[in-house]
Amino acid sequence: MTRQEIKTEIKKVIDNFPDNMLEEVLQYLKQVQKAKLKDVETSIYLGQILREDKELLEKLAQ
Repeated sequence: MTRQEIKTEIKKVIDNFPDNMLEEVLQYLKQVQKAKLKDVETSIYLGQILREDKELLEKLAQ
């Protein structure tokens, strides 16, 4: 599926939710979005640490 097709399908599902559930769905999606952003940040920091300490890590590996 393309990105646009996925968005269309998500919209169809959301359109069928009762009004009183929409706020909960929104909060859930925001939590998922934040979790993904944290994962990206963690990966960036880990990469930075590995680059900065490359020599030390190579010595430890020996």
